[in-house]
Amino acid sequence: MTPPLISKHPNMGTTIFSVMSALAAESGAVNLGQGFPDFECDPKLVADVSAAMHENLNQYPPMPGVAPLRQAVAEKINKLYGRQYDPNTEITITAGATQALLTIMLAVVHPGDEVIVLEPCYDCYVPNIDMAGGVVVRVPLTPGTFRPDFDKIQAAISSHTRAILINSPHNPSGMVWRHEDMLKLQEILAPTSIVLISDEVYEHMVYQDLKHCSASSYPGLAARAFVVSSFGKTYHVTGWKVGTVAAPASLTVEFRKVHQFNVFTVNTPVQHGLARYMQDPSPYLNLPAFYQRKRDLFREGLAKTQFKMLPGEGTYFQCVDISELNVPEKNLGESEFCKWLTQEVGVAAIPMSAFYGNSFDQNVIRFCFAKKDETLNAALQRLARL
Repeated sequence: MTPPLISKHPNMGTTIFSVMSALAAESGAVNLGQGFPDFECDPKLVADVSAAMHENLNQYPPMPGVAPLRQAVAEKINKLYGRQYDPNTEITITAGATQALLTIMLAVVHPGDEVIVLEPCYDCYVPNIDMAGGVVVRVPLTPGTFRPDFDKIQAAISSHTRAILINSPHNPSGMVWRHEDMLKLQEILAPTSIVLISDEVYEHMVYQDLKHCSASSYPGLAARAFVVSSFGKTYHVTGWKVGTVAAPASLTVEFRKVHQFNVFTVNTPVQHGLARYMQDPSPYLNLPAFYQRKRDLFREGLAKTQFKMLPGEGTYFQCVDISELNVPEKNLGESEFCKWLTQEVGVAAIPMSAFYGNSFDQNVIRFCFAKKDETLNAALQRLARL
């Protein structure tokens, strides 16, 4: 007889991304829901990883990651954001950003500690806090603009606050934090011992005249921050699941205590291949232009519909307001509308309400434009009826 288990997460179901991707496959819809490219990465990156395999770099690497990759990451951060991290004691290679975030929570949060999250937020944040025994404190971003409301953030801080988690460029809205936002956060946190967790996986996807403001650029933030990034997002290899965490040495010590007994270490040849590939900075320096062209192509097509587009400042997501559509299904609510859109129009999207703990519905849905041009054009052709 299989022993019964008492669920640690009785309210946790299948993620909205899995649900919508399955529905898209079942319906033959163009999947603009889940955030992954449908195009190949640079063949040179594959060749670099393959070369590492043929050189027999296939055994366990050092627990924090191979030295050349940690060095390359430190040099990139210093060049772009002006912060010098010690690659030996302050840079760790992780099995993707999701593992990095969970490991941070397990290292930092003790039972009963409060962690502030800004909603809407990526769906792994809250479960990670729960698994660490923390208490989730939800602070809404400003509806419509999704900009941080610092009065509400300030009001949410208590003597039990252990950490705050921010995300810029922001998934799901595409909003980008400004320099003045980072300065304000630095000011608010200055008199506290709150740890900052800065999810920056879309750091190289910022458009027009905006720039990415990394927590590592601000001394008062960097001194208390775990800065998380992702090779998967940057190099179109989301399935490789390799990320990075940069943090002061004292924070990294505690992070690595958990990391070594969580995954211990990360795929060896991929790390060596990434280290070689990073010697040329042009792939990540040219990424904003690459994705802005796709964003503009998608927005040009959406402009011919009755969707109301949100700004789309960063990431590879475009959010739209459905309230002005001339179809009765707009009144179903975001979640049911997305199901209708997938099954009847043939394009899968994600409801913004899925990123809120209370399923707050504001008639906004999210598309992913990290797709081939033909994929985007096929989706736009179907959406043209709206």
